[in-house]
Amino acid sequence: MIQMRSIVKRYGEGETAVEALRGIDLDIAPGEFVAIVGPSGCGKSTLMNLTGCLDQPTSGQYLLDGQDVAHLEDEELSHVRNAKIGFVFQSFILLARTSALENVELPLMYAREQLDGRDRARTLLEEVGLGERTHHLPTELSGGQQQRVAIARALITDPSILLADEPTGALDTRAGLEVVAILQRLNAQGRTIVVVTHDLALAEHARRIIRLDDGAIAADEPVHAPRDAEAELAAMAAEVAQP
Repeated sequence: MIQMRSIVKRYGEGETAVEALRGIDLDIAPGEFVAIVGPSGCGKSTLMNLTGCLDQPTSGQYLLDGQDVAHLEDEELSHVRNAKIGFVFQSFILLARTSALENVELPLMYAREQLDGRDRARTLLEEVGLGERTHHLPTELSGGQQQRVAIARALITDPSILLADEPTGALDTRAGLEVVAILQRLNAQGRTIVVVTHDLALAEHARRIIRLDDGAIAADEPVHAPRDAEAELAAMAAEVAQP
């Protein structure tokens, strides 16, 4: 599904040029759950932006479902994003004066697809545990609930790939685990999940961890026994319930 060969991303020209990515070779198969980790400035966000067709490499080849998207025009990239990729960000990016239901529907306006949009949005909110919060504004929701709205919004166009950039960075431990549990359920349903994070605890819930260092892949390893977010939530609930 995702194939990158010799991907370079350079900012600036001449002596002041900075290489954010230096010759990335990467394959992500359909249905994987991958965490991309590394220190600040290592190229994680740049790699996420390229993977999500939000930016283009300076050089190299990027095949997405067999299509070379590395050097497409902006309109073509927009079409690819709308058709194949959903995004979840640390800051939620919800419209403040718009209900949860309307926030989830929003991508359909850009995709010019309105048929059954409201029913689909309502179903997705129910699937992330917010069936009773459909008409609440973001300010009436907790941070964890807002992130779940953002996940539902990312899924409204039924993308095959979900990209999440620090999805638990603004959440407390319990709310973060609730979000990770949703990501694990989506992955179990066959959706490809790619998470960028500095949080190794979150990364350990993935099935594969890619470590970046100074714009290059320093390690790429499977997680043989991923942590189970649902089980951790259950253990937290049991601990609270103890007299």
